[in-house]
Amino acid sequence: MGTNALNSGEQLDKQSRILDAAMELLSKHGIAGVSMRAVAREAGVALGLVNYYFDDKTSLIRAALRRVDEDDLLLVATSPGSDPDEHLRQALHRVAGPDLLTTRYMSLRLHLWALAQADEGYAEINAAAFDRYLDGVATLINNAKPELSWEECRDRAADIVVIQNGMWLTSLLGIDKAAIQRGIARTEEIAFAPARETK
Repeated sequence: MGTNALNSGEQLDKQSRILDAAMELLSKHGIAGVSMRAVAREAGVALGLVNYYFDDKTSLIRAALRRVDEDDLLLVATSPGSDPDEHLRQALHRVAGPDLLTTRYMSLRLHLWALAQADEGYAEINAAAFDRYLDGVATLINNAKPELSWEECRDRAADIVVIQNGMWLTSLLGIDKAAIQRGIARTEEIAFAPARETK
């Protein structure tokens, strides 16, 4: 492996560590707990390195929003060649994975959602991410139920997302696992329901 490839990998690792540190601070303390100095301390890197990768606190938060967006898209990524029904079921179950239903992750999401309500720039990133996720769920439904119109797939995806967000929010309250499983079962019922009859 060449020196440039190694340096590139090290740079990505450092940048990722800095972003992880910002997200950790955001989940614990909200926006007030995120400063360039605090992020450097949390990441175990020099302040100059944080400033090298991110212009300011705003660019750090934007990067955090984009990271969450990327994670969400992985939940609904299509998998060519797999059984569409099974793929949809797996995606619906993935949102209740043990790595997501944690106080840290839910706290992070709440802070990011609150920021999106308070800042137009963050709101645009959040709205675009929401649309991409909705389209991802709708695409999985459409692959499994090709007889449905895109509009109906999108409506079902929106209904599913309401339930998923409810599961995420209530997981902070310590809701029991059986209730989460019932929530997932409800999303499956919505996804696989017969087509609506048109008048």
